[in-house]
Amino acid sequence: MQPTPLAALSDNYIWTLEGEGGRFLVVDPGDAGPVLAAARDGREPAAVVLTHHHHDHIGGVPALLERWPELPVYAPDDERIPMATARLRGGQSVDIAQWRFEVIDVPGHTRSHIALHGHGILFSGDTLFSLGCGRLFEGTPSQMLESLDRLARLPAATLVCCGHEYTRSNAAFALAVEPGNQALRERSEEVERMREQDRPTVPSTLGSELACNPFLRIDAPDVVRAVGARAGDGGAVDRVARFAALRAWKDGFGA
Repeated sequence: MQPTPLAALSDNYIWTLEGEGGRFLVVDPGDAGPVLAAARDGREPAAVVLTHHHHDHIGGVPALLERWPELPVYAPDDERIPMATARLRGGQSVDIAQWRFEVIDVPGHTRSHIALHGHGILFSGDTLFSLGCGRLFEGTPSQMLESLDRLARLPAATLVCCGHEYTRSNAAFALAVEPGNQALRERSEEVERMREQDRPTVPSTLGSELACNPFLRIDAPDVVRAVGARAGDGGAVDRVARFAALRAWKDGFGA
């Protein structure tokens, strides 16, 4: 079962997952256009899943409901997503059309952000990116680190389907943190080739992220040293403070 990214807006991805009878799952449709274009030759969406309330992830839903008024919309328990027909909470296993997913609470980017894991796929929204993680708009460093730790425990073969094409810029930052990481260098080179060909750099695998993504490698010796050198404390801080320092470094980073 292979998820497909549909490019939307400036750098968003809407994810689709093919089902039976020409029906497909839609994840985070910030724009209805790509979904409407995908719904041709008898194909139509079976359901919509939303990971969080930001407009670039939910903005296309009203137009999709205008086209398919009975379309189910699954979303976090957040009043800022009024079009939801079913609310999802962490710890649930939910059947959505023909698919079954585990719902994982991942606060940090927003307070109510969720991720969905099933069929070897992780829809991570704006929590976990390839080689990066989301900004902390509503949550705390502790919450985001706990969320990433939760995702890091999933099987290494899991396909990471995130909400944006940020991998090239994330790679530049990751290399500033861990310039000696050979797996990261190889991934960065792969990303350059893919973007030169205008190809999506995702999905990646969780195993690749564990080997390359500094936000999942907060305890790796080279990451500890890099953050410590920048902070001037030799890395002798707890992992939450180290994560906060790493995220702040990324927020101000210019490649």
